[in-house]
Amino acid sequence: MGNPHVLVVPYPAQGHVIPLMELSQSLVKHGIRITFVNTEHNHKRVMNSMATKEDGIGDQVGLASIPDGPELQDNMSRLEQHIEQVYRFMPEKVKELVEQINASDSDKITCVVADTLLGWAMEIAAEKEIKRAAFSAAAATLLVLSSSIPKLIDQGILDIDGIPTKKQMFQLTPAIPAMNTAHFGWTSVGNEKIQKLIFENTVRKNVSMKLTDWVLCNSSYSLEPGAFDMDPKIRPVGPLLASNRIGGTTGNFWPEDSTCLKWLDQQQSQSVMYVAFGSTTRFDQTQFQELAMGLELCNRPFLWVVRPVAYPAGFQVSVDAKGLIVSWAPQQKVLEHQSVACFVSHCGWNSTMEGVSNGIPFLCWPYFADQFHNKSYLCDVWKVGLAFNHDERRIITRDEIKAKVEQLLENSEYKANALNLKEKVMNSVKGGKSYCNFMSFVDWVKS
Repeated sequence: MGNPHVLVVPYPAQGHVIPLMELSQSLVKHGIRITFVNTEHNHKRVMNSMATKEDGIGDQVGLASIPDGPELQDNMSRLEQHIEQVYRFMPEKVKELVEQINASDSDKITCVVADTLLGWAMEIAAEKEIKRAAFSAAAATLLVLSSSIPKLIDQGILDIDGIPTKKQMFQLTPAIPAMNTAHFGWTSVGNEKIQKLIFENTVRKNVSMKLTDWVLCNSSYSLEPGAFDMDPKIRPVGPLLASNRIGGTTGNFWPEDSTCLKWLDQQQSQSVMYVAFGSTTRFDQTQFQELAMGLELCNRPFLWVVRPVAYPAGFQVSVDAKGLIVSWAPQQKVLEHQSVACFVSHCGWNSTMEGVSNGIPFLCWPYFADQFHNKSYLCDVWKVGLAFNHDERRIITRDEIKAKVEQLLENSEYKANALNLKEKVMNSVKGGKSYCNFMSFVDWVKS
């Protein structure tokens, strides 16, 4: 028998690739060979991004690609094409890759680790009698929500097609914050047809998850004890961060602008507002303008990450000496920097984990789906952040931005809570539950 060889299959989106690449880098340090699979388009983006960095991914992580899928049809939206690619085209190509590697390589695939959204990868591994583990790049709470779908249907909260019977708040258990039925992932995007497709795949994924030997989650028990107690099969192994090992973040789709770190060096300690909304958030012109004016009104230094495609048509940004705008930042290094005072965030789970792990208070601006639930943890449970309120136009105004920034930074309790939470979370990867779970997983992969 050859060496342990793990095939890692992320969901093809930025927020899913990075944490699975971190898991891969951690496994490599224990002598485990990795083949990391991206779609061709994402593979090229990762390779182009890595070409600008000094630190690579090492010899033991092999980057493989599979075709992107058929061309966009005239009667299909881009989102429909994406769903077709992920759930109808990718399974066939991943299966072919496994067969190709096992036919030609002395180190055959001994384990498949795939995103929890890709239940079909567990089916392929089970069919080929290969060890299998699912990995969640989102909170454990999202996993237990998904597995609770039959119960929510029985309770009349959802109909048989996954549509909420009415807008309401509900709780899975008293230990998990209340959720809003308007924020289910499968009802947050696209039209009715797309929502039905996503829901059907979520239900199928629940069945496929029963085939897993392990379910890993990029979280910490101290962050979501209620979710982990609800389903003990889910094992926290997070936070998975580059700062926990030697090396930088890998898996970015865009080159990082590291010049912002030198700019941060010139700012006073805990003075800078870091503003970043992930890779998919878009604002209309009115909201973008209010955000820009709100940052100026605060009269504090700010570092704002804006993808070029996120600028509204015809919008011109004028930034005074207090601000810096970049198209993509080395976020973990930014949040580690002593000059950063707070994080204005969309509350994606990666950003949540990175901010919490560095003891940074949050200003929460969730965009859709699970980001609203992450906001509940940040503001209501961990008490390390404040949420913005919309006006009657559904706009967060410049005055609201200024008021919340002042409220957060003038109350030392938020920073104290953030530092306390940081200590708990980082202890989990330095000998605590996350560390023990990860080492048990390593032993299982190598057995």
